[in-house]
Amino acid sequence: MVYYQSENIPMPKIAKRKVNAWIKEVASRHGYKLGEITYIFCDDQKILEVNREYLKHDYYTDIITFDYTEGKVISGDLFISLDTVKSNSEKFSTSYEEEFYRVVIHGILHLCGINDKGIGEREIMEKHENEALAIRSQFI
Repeated sequence: MVYYQSENIPMPKIAKRKVNAWIKEVASRHGYKLGEITYIFCDDQKILEVNREYLKHDYYTDIITFDYTEGKVISGDLFISLDTVKSNSEKFSTSYEEEFYRVVIHGILHLCGINDKGIGEREIMEKHENEALAIRSQFI
C-alpha cells in the first residue's frame, strides 16, 4: 500500500492509482513486492530538519529514504522536498513533472537495493531511473 502525505506545503496532484501501479511494476521488475510505502512531500526547511536530526547532514536534498524493507517486501518512508525538486528541474533543464517522477521512483529504487553514493553507483541508479521513467507513460 502506498500512502501520500504533505508537510508545510499543499499536497501535489497525483493520479494515485496510476502512480501506485507504476511503482508496483518498477518494484516487481527488480524482484520486489510493495509493503507500506509512505511519501511525505515537504518543503526545504522540513527536509533540512529531517536531514539534520536523523542523518546528521546539514544540507538540503531532494529525497531522504528511510528503509524498512524485509526480505523481498519493500517498505519505507520517503521525504521529498518539492522545493528542491523544482530547483533541480531548473538546474538540469528538465520539466518539473519529469524531475518529480524521477525523485518518486529514486526512493523506490533505493528500497530495491540500488545505491548511488559509491564509485559508479550513480550511473547505475540513473540507468534504472531512466528505465522506470521510460515505462511511466504506460501507467500515468
